Amino acid sequence: MACRSSSFSSFLRLLGLLSLILLPCSFAMRLHAILPSFREAPAFRNGHTCNKSSNNQTIHIVMPLDINYIRGTMAAVLSILQHSTCPENVSFHFLTIHMEPEFLSLIKSTFPYLNFTMHKFDGNRVHGKISKSIRQALDQPLNYARIYMSEILPLEVKRVIYLDSDIVVVDDIARLWSVDLSNKVLAAPEYCHANFTTYFTDAFWLDPMLSSTFKGRKPCYFNTGVMVVDVERWREGGYTEKVESWMVIQKQKRIYNLGSLPPVLLVSAGNIKPVHHRWNQHGLGGDNMEGRCRRLHPGPISLLHWSGKGKPWLRLDARRPCTVDYLWAPYDLYRSSRVALEE
Repeated sequence: MACRSSSFSSFLRLLGLLSLILLPCSFAMRLHAILPSFREAPAFRNGHTCNKSSNNQTIHIVMPLDINYIRGTMAAVLSILQHSTCPENVSFHFLTIHMEPEFLSLIKSTFPYLNFTMHKFDGNRVHGKISKSIRQALDQPLNYARIYMSEILPLEVKRVIYLDSDIVVVDDIARLWSVDLSNKVLAAPEYCHANFTTYFTDAFWLDPMLSSTFKGRKPCYFNTGVMVVDVERWREGGYTEKVESWMVIQKQKRIYNLGSLPPVLLVSAGNIKPVHHRWNQHGLGGDNMEGRCRRLHPGPISLLHWSGKGKPWLRLDARRPCTVDYLWAPYDLYRSSRVALEE
């Protein structure tokens, strides 16, 4: 009997080892099966003014890289390059959980001349810290990678523009890069007309200790999908730990309903450098529940952002596009009949 038990235990251990070996292989096979293909983008070269010292600096752009949003990422990259005066000065940093060679080869085949680096984000970094929100896509670990940029990026990268994958840029990204942070850790468009109280629950506002975090500040809503970040100041100020501390409180007492946005608001709202609203025409994906069509806000536009549930590539494929989705379509390099998994 003891011999049978020992043999069975050895069998279970063998199964465990096999699963560790086969799981990465199965993911790679699954990735290969669903990975879309894209047309090769044209080569974009620097203009004649790019050799001047004021224009000859590297612009670091950080974006998440995920199979469900890779079509959006490709469109975003194309739009940035197409509208840049100095596209060869732009360096992309892609944050991803799966460092699969298929991702690398796909980017290289689509943008053969792109200056980019892939950085692995360990999803275990937020294990046990993520609280369920109103939309499943907001609960994915990669959605929190922006909080850990100061740990992921090399030390020589001191300043970045962070961009979500569901954007297109229709202006020279150097104009956003040149914003004066004025000793602030981050810059973003602020929306002080929005009802800030709705981003937090009664459990937060009725707790005098928690709500006092905004004492001495005039907090306004800003969207974390478009930010200029001083990574060095973020690191020195311990902002990652500050955001994480609010995530811990959220697990104990539900103080907000969205994903990674509210804890950043708790730390930084009312203490950022405001940027012109033209740099985040957000909400084009509708709300987080139904993703209904929305119109453009009045005023000049430099960046279109399909934040919300509705994504332009999904609505276009479903033949139920919103009018604003046709503004995204010219940047779509997708050419495969294979469809990536929906969120």
